[in-house]
Amino acid sequence: MPHNQQQPFDVHATLDGRLGRTGTIHTPHGTIETPAFIPVGTKATVKALLPETVQSLGAQAVLANAYHLYLQPGSDIIDEAGGLGRFMNWPGPTFTDSGGFQVLSMGSGFRKILAMELGKARPEDIRAHQRDRLAHVDDDGVNFKSHINGSQHRFAPEVSLRIQHEIGADIMFAFDELTTLVDTRDYQVESVERTRLWAQRSLDEHERQTEARTHRPYQALFGVVQGAQYEDLRREAARGLAKLRSYAGRPFDGYGIGGALEKHNLGTIVRWVNEELPFETPKHMLGISEPDDLFTAIENGADTFDCVSPSRVARNAAIYLPTGRVNMDKARFKRDFTPIDDTCDCYTCGHYTRAYLHHLYKSKEFLASTLATIHNERFIIRLVDQIRDSINGGYFADLRADVLGRYYAPREG
Repeated sequence: MPHNQQQPFDVHATLDGRLGRTGTIHTPHGTIETPAFIPVGTKATVKALLPETVQSLGAQAVLANAYHLYLQPGSDIIDEAGGLGRFMNWPGPTFTDSGGFQVLSMGSGFRKILAMELGKARPEDIRAHQRDRLAHVDDDGVNFKSHINGSQHRFAPEVSLRIQHEIGADIMFAFDELTTLVDTRDYQVESVERTRLWAQRSLDEHERQTEARTHRPYQALFGVVQGAQYEDLRREAARGLAKLRSYAGRPFDGYGIGGALEKHNLGTIVRWVNEELPFETPKHMLGISEPDDLFTAIENGADTFDCVSPSRVARNAAIYLPTGRVNMDKARFKRDFTPIDDTCDCYTCGHYTRAYLHHLYKSKEFLASTLATIHNERFIIRLVDQIRDSINGGYFADLRADVLGRYYAPREG
């Protein structure tokens, strides 16, 4: 692929009457068959797993975090190492987020989740008191303190794009402002416009970096749609991003759908956005991995997803099973010598029992996190692969009814 050539996206099968589809994203480090779940390797590692293990689970790409890698070890070091993939020994496609979520969440005390319930959220749960905030937003960017050592830093669109180019991911995201459900509508309006202006600056800086960094293949840039739960703001934000071009005439290569939203509105919001965005571009849904959310987002046109949840809950003894999520440290598993999940083809389920995993958790052994993360990541990757196959094969509705019917069926105890 020539240095400055944009990465193509091919659409294959589509869902009748819906926006869902299958496709192929082409990158310099390989293709991504969509829909696809992208495991999160925040600090150039999926916690507790070797990159080779992540590859064996069927992951087609990994996503790292620009904020964390900027602070440690430094994006310049990753650049010198030859880019993210070479640094972490990952051979396939890579994503980086812009760092905006972490800069703003750590500064404002946002919960680290995407789907929230407004009725359960209090302002004090969402936004830290002014004296405790580590980040402060203005129209130009964000001042923040490192959560590692308290050092002062500033992120702006130009800084985020320079960092992401140094990290060298195949797909990057424009710098955007994260808002919450408790922010007022007036603030959401202001934020959508700020994010649009930051998106234009991200495009222009992307163009400058692309022209200057001829030693690397082309890196794709996705714009991020915000707007909370307001239809007019979401549609306005999507239309605004779709119209943007860099100073050399380059549009966004794809789009991310971000922001806090209530779970029951997820599908509606994804549909609003994708009705406005160009059909021929890939769409990435930031921060979801629950089975019902995946079916809903895919049905409404989302192509790729990332989320820390499969690995995070694994470290806290939660395991995905076809019949729902369970905590393997419960006493009922102490003498359960059956496989973790006899329907799963991962290494953990082929070699270890529930009783052994229970023992590891109760003993606080590191191996518990490794074995559980192997299974959880495989469970979600495999589910999205099955959804992709169902769209290609014309049985999406049947698969959804079967999977969700079992996963969310009422259980005793």
